[in-house]
Amino acid sequence: MKTYSMKLDEINKDWLVVDAEDIPLGRLSTQVAILLRGKHKPEFTAHLDMGDNVIILNAAKVKLTGQKREKKVYLRHTGYMGGQKVTTMAKLMDTRPEEVIMHAVKGMLPKTKLGAAQLTNLRVYPGTDHGHGAQQPKKIEIKL
Repeated sequence: MKTYSMKLDEINKDWLVVDAEDIPLGRLSTQVAILLRGKHKPEFTAHLDMGDNVIILNAAKVKLTGQKREKKVYLRHTGYMGGQKVTTMAKLMDTRPEEVIMHAVKGMLPKTKLGAAQLTNLRVYPGTDHGHGAQQPKKIEIKL
């Protein structure tokens, strides 16, 4: 028996909506990464971008367990001498909560061109409004 490999023209991408309110950040990120990669589909092919488009709502209301809000820090560097910048999760959640979810999901995708392409299928919004009504997205419940 031969292993079936999907072709590019056979890929069918759906639009899915996930409500992040009161869901732990790690649980949400793992489930969304699975949806973005397409591993929930029976015809999963690892070398193709066959995951669905995912819209995450209520990013500002995601649940953070323990003391992550106060103690977790995000590091970045400007490229100049002494240019290391430190941002706490609390500050990032107050200003740009969608960046916290994007960072968590990005860490769970492959570190390749394919992973970067799959990340473009993720849209995160801090509130309940999104402009993707024309795509008729389906609501998905995240298992806790």
